[in-house]
Amino acid sequence: MSDAQVIQLSSRIGSPFAAQLVEAMPEPAIIVGSDGRAAVANKPAFSLLPGLKTGEPFVLALRAPDVVDAWRRVMATGEAETVHWSERVPVERLFDVRVAPLATAEGDVVAALLTLRDLTELRQVERMRVDFIANASHELRTPLASLLGFIETLQGSARDDTKARDRFLEIMREQGRRMARLIEDLLSLSRIEQKQHVRPETVVDLAQTVRTVVDSLSPMASEFGVEIRLSAAQPVLVIGDRDELVRVAENLIENAIKYGVRPESENVGLVEVAVATTDKDATLGVRDYGYGIAPEHLPRLTERFYRVDAGQSRAKNGTGLGLAIVKHILTRHRGKLTITSRINHGSHFVASVPLYARKQ
Repeated sequence: MSDAQVIQLSSRIGSPFAAQLVEAMPEPAIIVGSDGRAAVANKPAFSLLPGLKTGEPFVLALRAPDVVDAWRRVMATGEAETVHWSERVPVERLFDVRVAPLATAEGDVVAALLTLRDLTELRQVERMRVDFIANASHELRTPLASLLGFIETLQGSARDDTKARDRFLEIMREQGRRMARLIEDLLSLSRIEQKQHVRPETVVDLAQTVRTVVDSLSPMASEFGVEIRLSAAQPVLVIGDRDELVRVAENLIENAIKYGVRPESENVGLVEVAVATTDKDATLGVRDYGYGIAPEHLPRLTERFYRVDAGQSRAKNGTGLGLAIVKHILTRHRGKLTITSRINHGSHFVASVPLYARKQ
């Protein structure tokens, strides 16, 4: 092929038609000419690679030796390749980069089309699935092993020991309840996820719902020496699933009762619960004056099975799924959970959901 023909084909690669074709692609796409310069790119590509400029070498924006080597091989052989490219900053991301030849009718490769498929979310979902199975297995294995051990003891050396039998049966009952709570929370989380894309349609008075929850948790509060101070006077109407909103209030208030007591605090044993409104949202705030949560833990509190203090959580019948359930319920309600905390000053959890907008 003559130099004139190559120049003519290169101009076609950068033509408006080629630009429209690449722009129509949903994933980041770049046409790179035989000179290594970006001839055409779409908006997703420019967003992903801020340093990318048409007419300049694409390696200035995409500093990935594997991708560059793949492009060179494709230009030389005319055979498409797929390589991985990972980016560490500002956040870790993973891409499949497909490098496909653009050739003439005679088979001369004059350019290559690079398409970048973001695999980050798929990798994260797979990692979460593996972690979830491992964590769930671990959480169930411990009480199950305890039950089996006590059963074997009762069948053997403690068969006729009345005191040991009564003590072991009490422990076995507690371990059985622990497994039942864990399975119930897992099933609840699964049910919420299955209908997460479906928004609730019922009008619910959040203030009345929270008052009911506070009343039901009063015996637990008394047992832990906690006073619940409630502020929820007027009706606060939202579109929601009442049972799920009850679950949100229960989890947040229960956590404050169980983990929010610090004997040295001026407000020792006080948990403040408030239902309020902003311009668009209804909010449920739960404030304790406990030991607080270190900043490095805050971003992970809503992860499944994540615990700041695993031993304390299990000792108080926690499953490690409560805040994950709260997060998923609020996501279904198009709301959010905000957490602020200071060491030795307590924590403040605020769940917000959109207010019910009356039709005129």
